[in-house]
Amino acid sequence: MTEAIESARKWPRRLTIGASALIAAIVALLVMCFLPTGYVLEQPGPVFNTLGEVENADKEEVPLIAVSDADTYDTSGSLSLTTVQVLGDREHPLSWTELALAWFRPSQAIVPIDAIFPEGESSEQREQANAVMMEDSQSKASAAALNALGYDVPAEISVVSLVDDSPAEGILSEGDRILAADGETVTDVMRLRDIINGDAGKPVKLTIERDGDKRDVEVSPEKTVLDGEESWAIGVSLMSGYDLPVDIAIQLNNVGGPSAGMMFALGIVDTLTPGEMTGGEHIAGTGTIEADGTVGPIGGIRQKLYGARDAGNDYFLAPASNCNEVVGHVPDGLQVISTSTLDESIAAVEAIAQGEAEKLPTCATS
Repeated sequence: MTEAIESARKWPRRLTIGASALIAAIVALLVMCFLPTGYVLEQPGPVFNTLGEVENADKEEVPLIAVSDADTYDTSGSLSLTTVQVLGDREHPLSWTELALAWFRPSQAIVPIDAIFPEGESSEQREQANAVMMEDSQSKASAAALNALGYDVPAEISVVSLVDDSPAEGILSEGDRILAADGETVTDVMRLRDIINGDAGKPVKLTIERDGDKRDVEVSPEKTVLDGEESWAIGVSLMSGYDLPVDIAIQLNNVGGPSAGMMFALGIVDTLTPGEMTGGEHIAGTGTIEADGTVGPIGGIRQKLYGARDAGNDYFLAPASNCNEVVGHVPDGLQVISTSTLDESIAAVEAIAQGEAEKLPTCATS
């Protein structure tokens, strides 16, 4: 009898301890759910048809691509560029709950916040950099399209801005045209970077033009980290400029970065050539572009695949250099075509229009 009474007394005590532990665990879980994280989310952003119209800063509908001083032709279908939207930033960090939910959504990606918003870089600096890259992308897309169509497109490199306390500070100025490096004429930013890197920190002699006057200057590069790799740089933002024989205006507000280049170029080619290059099909894609037509890799391609599919596209042109991120992540109803150059992209669009999409190269496992 005494043992039964003792047992009855102990049980409520154990129950209290267990309930207290459960409540503490729930409270801790709830607190953790709302604690900020060091991550942001990438998800599909808006999709824009380069053959269609967009709203400008004055809320007016205008052609995304407008061409003057050349014959243009009506077309059909769509050649759409895709974007990625970022949720969260340093001022508005995401919670663990939001990240947990994203884990089950294939169209979203969890990305370290430093990869999108580097420490010490302000939102204004990031927006300015993205705007410069977008402007450069549009310039290169126009040059690439006209080169593909047989036009002669002279090129030049100019200084857009300088990094504070950079090796070039006090030597180069915004607006300077860089004509040559170590005696070699340069018209391509990547070639100039190769020359700067090739001397492993040795001073590089630059021939520049400022206010109509040519002069030689010397800059000593310093070691830096670019895209996760060590390299030598002189601390300037550069942009390729082109003397376009055709007046091309690209209008797209609140979108930055270089990844729309290839689709801009395809839209320009279709606008300047007779017939309907797409055959009425709906084709999306992504990829940077160089003036020589080289298509380069971009970020957020998985999110762009879902954005393209959800916007009603049946085909997607992806840079071959992004194929390792594409395999196994293609949403149902979308065919992905691999491309490395603008010429390949044009040929792919024409093949799709002719009903021969199944013959085109895809992203496959290696």
